Amino acid sequence: MPVISYDMPDRFVVGAVGQPGERAFFLQARACRRITSVGLEKFQVTLLAERLEELLDEVLRRSGDASVPALAPVDLQDGEPLEQPVEEEFRVGTMALAWDPEDERIVIEAQEVSETDDVEVGDEDPAIVVLRVRITAAQARAFADRALKVVAAGRPPCPLCSLPLDADGHVCPRQNGHLG
Repeated sequence: MPVISYDMPDRFVVGAVGQPGERAFFLQARACRRITSVGLEKFQVTLLAERLEELLDEVLRRSGDASVPALAPVDLQDGEPLEQPVEEEFRVGTMALAWDPEDERIVIEAQEVSETDDVEVGDEDPAIVVLRVRITAAQARAFADRALKVVAAGRPPCPLCSLPLDADGHVCPRQNGHLG
């Protein structure tokens, strides 16, 4: 299984390309001139950010470790766009998170989507690529904060049903299928 590894990258962010409603989401890691971009779905971005926050909160609760901030440090916030050109290495299927207590690092793994979902547990497809990124807890807080902002920057929700609104409205279930 080939692994694209970034241990303490210069930058690790999530971003989107395109107009709201038609955006493509990417994880992007950079170390010096090396850049890796992997595509993922909006719901995966949300889940990754939420799970990161939960993991960091649990580590902080259990250890009281000062290296795990309760909030994203202001100096680590990154509002810059993705590095251009965005060239997708692969689409993300499975993701995993871990806390490495020895190095006090968050480990994020994004595995390429597999052609077959019926692979037995323990079997590995040697052609599947994995992006592995190791970052500090502070960097993980900043990453999660940005990820949630990127997701929220999409189409505004309908005030009645909370589904996303298109420029010309949408068929609202709360209005019995009439345009909202």
